[in-house]
Amino acid sequence: MAQAPNELDAIEALAAMAAGRLTALELTRACLARIAKRDSAVRAFAYLDPESALAEASARDRARHAGPIGSLHGLPIGVKDIIDTHDMPTQYGSPIHAGHRPSADAACVALARAASAVMLGKTVTTEFALRHPGPTANPHHLAHTPGGSSSGSAAAVADFMVPVAFGTQTGGSIIRPASYCGVIGYKPSYNTINPTGVKPLAGSFDTIGLFARSVDDCAVVVGVLAGNERSAAPLEALRPARVGLWRTPAWRHAEAATVRAVETAAQQLVREGVVVDEIELPAEFELFYDAQSDVLRFEAARVFAFERTQRAELLSPSAREELLAGAAIPRQRYLEAQALLAQCRELFAAAIAPFDLLLSASAPGEAPAGLGNTGDAIFNRLGSGLRVPCLTLPGFTGPNGLPVGIQLMGAIDDDVRLLRAAKWIAARVGDAAGKA
Repeated sequence: MAQAPNELDAIEALAAMAAGRLTALELTRACLARIAKRDSAVRAFAYLDPESALAEASARDRARHAGPIGSLHGLPIGVKDIIDTHDMPTQYGSPIHAGHRPSADAACVALARAASAVMLGKTVTTEFALRHPGPTANPHHLAHTPGGSSSGSAAAVADFMVPVAFGTQTGGSIIRPASYCGVIGYKPSYNTINPTGVKPLAGSFDTIGLFARSVDDCAVVVGVLAGNERSAAPLEALRPARVGLWRTPAWRHAEAATVRAVETAAQQLVREGVVVDEIELPAEFELFYDAQSDVLRFEAARVFAFERTQRAELLSPSAREELLAGAAIPRQRYLEAQALLAQCRELFAAAIAPFDLLLSASAPGEAPAGLGNTGDAIFNRLGSGLRVPCLTLPGFTGPNGLPVGIQLMGAIDDDVRLLRAAKWIAARVGDAAGKA
């Protein structure tokens, strides 16, 4: 049976539209039909205007006959609701900004539209991309969290509502929900995608990234937004020669499902002829988590000064607690934390230099039961604080049949090599590897 248009990977959909086998309108209609069928249960979208999305798709189809088409022609994209859109509300997951209408698109949205993409709707975020969850459920099991803060983006891609969706990561908001929802999550190197028009949380770490169902999708979409415009041709996969297995200081938090996923992936790579060596980083990394937390809280307390001082009654208890803690951090402690993070970035650059990439955990385990919290970012904060490219690959399952991913980490600004190696690895690791 042929795939429904909404089930196509982005690169497949782009190829079909370029060849005239599929129109932007047909693809958008298929995505909206899936949303109509499933979103009352999954609740991935914070805002949707089907007529507007269809009108934008129709405009893309008309433009096709007027001249060359953009690199993302007709591709529907979900937009996390901390990212500004001029034609849709941007409410940041907070009642403080209910109905807020920005006057301009964020840079990533404007660039995607300039490349002829279709903005399908706004996806649910946790409150201000902090911890307080929205209503989104994990499409694999509605009683479990999809992760956060990019909850709706991860769930929408996993449930075939949209081929790709924007997310952001400050601590673990792309890598962890991608693992929980069984999709690819890609956090590029820091500042690869311009953050203008995205509500900040902590500018030292905030990074725009993508949820997708193939590595090629990540390469094409992020490449366009980063100014490295390329055709929608598949990546050339790269066999990594040497991979570092980094359990990290957080390894004691790894549940059996994550331990199995990471160790199985390492064994599968070895069987494919890849050299896999365990790696430990210097003692400074034991202090990394406290330093990263101090910087995040200090900056967030100042980003949300208005909300904290003028609208505190409309904040969730967890946000009030987090922002008050940040406001109490002395500036000298913040500067010392920044200095330690800078030192760790230098140490990491030296440690990863002999390797093509590092293999690590994406999350402690499967998505936890309940929608009251979005899980623990303990395995993601290192990549965010180090500002390096990170990618979750799905492929494993836990004891409850829910997805478990592995995390691949690259050197700063070495994103293309990470993506090419990730494509090679994706075809060779996971529970189904070698069973076809």
